[in-house]
Parts: sequence; structure tokens; C-alpha cells
Amino acid sequence: MLDNLGFGKPTQVAVITDDIEVSAANYAALFGLPVPEITTGGTYDVTKCEYMGAPAPECGAKLAFFNFDGIQFELIEPYGADSTWKDFLTETGGGLHHVAFYVEDMDAAIEKCEAQGMTLTQKGIYADGSGMYAYFDARASLKIFVELLHSF
Repeated sequence: MLDNLGFGKPTQVAVITDDIEVSAANYAALFGLPVPEITTGGTYDVTKCEYMGAPAPECGAKLAFFNFDGIQFELIEPYGADSTWKDFLTETGGGLHHVAFYVEDMDAAIEKCEAQGMTLTQKGIYADGSGMYAYFDARASLKIFVELLHSF
């Protein structure tokens, strides 16, 4: 299935939390690593975030990253308006949200995911403007969200 969609190997696993400071400290203790910097997902003038096909200027999240060989572990605490992250937190109380894959051609990968029955829930530009992301609800088939990442 991965080759069919043009994905490479998984590059990120993410957990949604309601308290990123506590979660970052807990995971740092588990991993034996320093607590990572906590940042935000950026401002709408850069991210151009879309949620369920509509502009989402008030959508926001705090982010923290642990980097390992070949895979990144991400923590996300949503805030602001509705988002794929906030929906998940409301529905589940938090937990494992998505697995991410880098893609060379975002438009083609989006089309392939949709053809597989996945629903595009949110997309936008990285806070630093260096790439873009797209989230798909794949819970019906994969029991998880899938995120596509593309660097400019």
C-alpha cells in the first residue's frame, strides 16, 4: 500500500495531549532526554491553515519534538478554533494521533489518499514556511490519522 500511494517509510509518530508541558517532561524522562523546546504551529499569515476545506485562521497548537534516528516523535496540544487535533482531543481525551510520511508530490499523494477512502481534514504550511502538511482521517481502514509532509 505504501508504494501504491508514493509514500516512503514512516518519519513521524504524534501524540495529542491536553498538557504539553507535562507530557514533554514525562516523555523526556521515559526517553532519558532533555525536555524539548515547546513552540507553536505558527501564524495564519504563514500557515494558511485549512480545516475541513475552509480557512482556519484561529486554529493553533503547541508542538514539541523528540528526534531519533530516522523518526520524529511529536507532541501536540491544540488550542483556538476547531482543528483535526482539537477534534481528536475532544473525542478521545488524547493519545496516538498519526503516523507521518514524506512525499515528493503532495498533490498526487492527496489524490491517492482520497482515492483510498481517506478524508482530508486539515492542511497548511509549516510555521517556518519550509514545507507543507496534510492530515487524513484513515480511521475506517487504518485506525489512525495519516499525515503527509512535503518540503519546499
